[in-house]
Amino acid sequence: MTGEAKLRKARLSDASGIFDLEQHFSSDRMSLRSVRNFLRSGSARVWVAVPGHESEVARPLLAALILLIRRGAKAARIYSVVVDPEARGQGLGLRLIQRAEAAARAAGCREIALEVHEENAAARRLYARLGYAEGRRLAGFYEDGSDGLRLRKRLLAR
Repeated sequence: MTGEAKLRKARLSDASGIFDLEQHFSSDRMSLRSVRNFLRSGSARVWVAVPGHESEVARPLLAALILLIRRGAKAARIYSVVVDPEARGQGLGLRLIQRAEAAARAAGCREIALEVHEENAAARRLYARLGYAEGRRLAGFYEDGSDGLRLRKRLLAR
């Protein structure tokens, strides 16, 4: 791929692309209906990464992130981060997480949390590098019965 990927707010027309990205998860994939509900929700912020070199019409999604922020809450939750396997290694997950952290901070959140598959070593390394602390182990958290970990990060005002 040539040109740096661009991040932008997701649109309702991105629903099927986000759904397609979700198919890269081995379990706990969102339905298309759920994706559409998040894109319509006032408490969800959704961003996607698209190639920087392609026309606006034919941009496949390279990555997506869903952040949940309830009104008045002091903690935000990263609900989903997915990067197409062919786009990994470009820093897209990092950039999306940083965008989510900035949005949570701007909304007045003091903390951001998420759950990650216990066996997802690459994601755990990325989150550790970004200052996320691994907390409670979540036995049988995922649909397939596999375990998760809850991670948290304090957000400092900028």
